[in-house]
Amino acid sequence: MAGQTVVLRPTTAAHVPRFLEVLSHPEVAKWWGGYDLERVRRELLGPQGYAVELHGEVVGLIIYYEEDDADHRHAGLDLALHPDAHGQGLGADAMRTMARFLFEVRGHHRIVIDPAAHNERAIRSYTRVGFRPIGIMRDYERRLDGSWHDGLLMDLLPADLD
Repeated sequence: MAGQTVVLRPTTAAHVPRFLEVLSHPEVAKWWGGYDLERVRRELLGPQGYAVELHGEVVGLIIYYEEDDADHRHAGLDLALHPDAHGQGLGADAMRTMARFLFEVRGHHRIVIDPAAHNERAIRSYTRVGFRPIGIMRDYERRLDGSWHDGLLMDLLPADLD
């Protein structure tokens, strides 16, 4: 899938070393901590995972999940970019590209994302795409040190997509 700048390619085993490199960078690991080789293979490879590429180089990853219950059908997203790729609009481009796919091809009517409530960079990026804050989920996610932090639930409808 081609965005304005990035290309999203289905994940393969060849992506695993680069994904580990991205996720182990301290600026990424504080949000995506705890990924080792087995967890990357188990959670990030497969039909719902995509490598984010810029000029043929993997700069990050994006994954989605789907709720298939007809009365609650929606998709959720997660994105991680190497810090060298931050500040260039690549995350927003990847999000827009995946959102269009989820709306137009997969038939979803709503997409959610749940960044850490204090991850201001991610929240600004998602807001540029059209995601709107819904509310704070208190003590939502555990950090590597065992402490809990709040998450911000955001959603996107087709009409909101920028």
